[in-house]
Amino acid sequence: MERIWIYQADREFTEIEEQIVLDKLEEFTMQWKAHGQPLAASADIRYHRFIVIAVDQSYALPSGCSIDKSVRLLKELEDELNIDFFDRMQIAYRDGDQIVVAPRVAFEKLIAEGLINADTVVFNNLVANKEELNTQWEVPFKNSWHAKIFQLAK
Repeated sequence: MERIWIYQADREFTEIEEQIVLDKLEEFTMQWKAHGQPLAASADIRYHRFIVIAVDQSYALPSGCSIDKSVRLLKELEDELNIDFFDRMQIAYRDGDQIVVAPRVAFEKLIAEGLINADTVVFNNLVANKEELNTQWEVPFKNSWHAKIFQLAK
């Protein structure tokens, strides 16, 4: 089974930034190891905003140290590109064809105003494997963990 990690940028990448990120991710995944064992890893960018790193655990399991190395790479990219990948208070959702990221407080206000409703598609960046990525990453608010935390407007 493939284990995945999703990192959400606080803004979209420019074309140049996206190429820089893809190049660094490819270089990293090609040499990524856990306890000397090469990891069958890949990385992708979705919607010019989300980095998805995957490891096929049937070959070798990622270790704590190897995961730390991937986090270090993302921190380096943050510094280089002036982008934040670790602000968990930013919530991504769809507004028509656009992907919008709002701070938690603003997200709550949008809910109170009825601009985010039960059918608004939100991004669940907590998905842990490829199957969940394909079925539970982009889901209506009513089917997401967000619905357990935020009260919809009546």
